[in-house]
Amino acid sequence: MQSLKYWFLAARPKTLSAAVAPVVVATALCWRDGTVRWSVAVWCALFAALMQIAANFINDLIDFQRGTDGEERLGPERACAQGWISPAAMRRGIVLCLLLAAAAGMAMLYASNVWVEVDAECSFMVHWERVIALFAVGLACIVFAFLYTTLLSYCGLGDLLVWLFFGFVPVLGTYYVQTATLTPEAWLLGAAVGLVTDTLLVLNNYRDRDTDRRSGKRTLVALLGARFGSGFYLVQGIAGYLCAAALAGYGSPWCALLPIIYIGMHMKTWRDMVHINHGRALNRILGKTARNILMFGLLVALSLLL
Repeated sequence: MQSLKYWFLAARPKTLSAAVAPVVVATALCWRDGTVRWSVAVWCALFAALMQIAANFINDLIDFQRGTDGEERLGPERACAQGWISPAAMRRGIVLCLLLAAAAGMAMLYASNVWVEVDAECSFMVHWERVIALFAVGLACIVFAFLYTTLLSYCGLGDLLVWLFFGFVPVLGTYYVQTATLTPEAWLLGAAVGLVTDTLLVLNNYRDRDTDRRSGKRTLVALLGARFGSGFYLVQGIAGYLCAAALAGYGSPWCALLPIIYIGMHMKTWRDMVHINHGRALNRILGKTARNILMFGLLVALSLLL
């Protein structure tokens, strides 16, 4: 039981809201457009959650091997650094998660049927370009899960990856496999979710700005300072809301109203973050930020359903 507890902690369950929220929002848009496919949405959510866990395991392992998770670490304890899980066991965990994610992706592709078309004479036509594109997206998710920890987070590109792989890719992907098309509303939602989700990374980088500088990790906050970091956190949440509110111009007026609740929560969390400013006490803001991301997704989804 103790071993299961350590694997649970290594999976970082608080971060799973960032994986599931895009799927929830995109599926709500599908429902509004009359094209929702619940089985496909479930497979999308499972793929996203497994990829998030795999990425967390990769981050845990690579940071331990690099020595990043040393005595100066301010964030929550990590499994490899604490000796809870051996590096060899973590590698096996990464492989298992990636295999399960690949299986979920294959099941999602099979259930979606976007790659096959049946004409009036009941003959099948396979859209191989769609199959190749979806496989390429899935492969990119795996590749960048490794590149984020090993390279891109060290040269200021982490935020860009979050916008792409926690915003546009999951929202557009979930919408496409249910509808076989993309709309301006889907693109706006991808931008909204990506911006809001990146507040979690910005908070981590804000907390670790001093230790990141000493270790040579060049995040935007480490390069540009604490004032930039706090402003970046605040602005992204507001910009995410504005992208969602723009859907009012596409027949969903509630998207400009209900998510205002999120703005209130985001502002309160930002004030707490700035007040604490540095140190391990900022870990309390992690849970609040994850809660805000999930609440944003639920509020936008509800707005689309109304």
